[in-house]
Amino acid sequence: MLKYVATVPFLIPALAFAQTSSSDLLAKADDDRWTLGLAASMSDGPYAGEDTRVRPFPLLTFEGDRVFWRGLSGGVHAIKGDVFNVDVIVAGRFDGFDIEDLGRQELARNGVDASLLDDRDDGLDAGLATSWSGRAGEFKLRALVDVTDASGGYEVAADYAYALHWGRTTVVPGVGVRWMSDDLVNYYYGTLDEEIARGVPFYQPGSAVVPQVSIGFSRPLGGKWKLQGSLDYKFLPDEITESPLIEPDTDGSARLMIGISRSF
Repeated sequence: MLKYVATVPFLIPALAFAQTSSSDLLAKADDDRWTLGLAASMSDGPYAGEDTRVRPFPLLTFEGDRVFWRGLSGGVHAIKGDVFNVDVIVAGRFDGFDIEDLGRQELARNGVDASLLDDRDDGLDAGLATSWSGRAGEFKLRALVDVTDASGGYEVAADYAYALHWGRTTVVPGVGVRWMSDDLVNYYYGTLDEEIARGVPFYQPGSAVVPQVSIGFSRPLGGKWKLQGSLDYKFLPDEITESPLIEPDTDGSARLMIGISRSF
């Protein structure tokens, strides 16, 4: 029988678009404050000629009365209640890339000389996150701004998740949507002013809306060990897919995350 879980905190941080997807919202199975483990993210990047990205990262979480840390994001509970919460958060943005990781021939077919392009840096975002949870699931609204000036952009995201139990396995389907500012989209998916001056085709599409669907899972392995993961798919809009940096005929991007951890 499917069983609703009232509280739905994060599993592991999002590595793309620097935000927590709805698939990362999983029921907390115990009251332990510390969790330590190892996870990996595999994603089919949309950039031309880019191979599947595989990124290992430590799965470190801490849940305190006010301060929390969840893998690659954390923050402070400004308002903490049973139903409504407001958090001040920081989160890594890992949309950057090295030009050498893209395909020169694939870029050339898009009319771009790879030698004229610059790398795109990862960044660090900070902002506010609010969440409402109840019998109908959890809704989260978040606003983040780049504080490292990699892109100088910002985004607003909304996610909904509903946690279910099949025996000892927790499964969390979810949907989400995020609005990305023009500076953010232009930096990671457009061509920069200095690149255009070198002869790269002009492409600065402006802001974009990115919907996604996701599913997360968590299952105890015995004792305090737990297997957890998530799968999400982002539907990329024309503002992104028509970029000369993107593989032709790309309409989305998938990401799989899986990890094992021990609670203390």
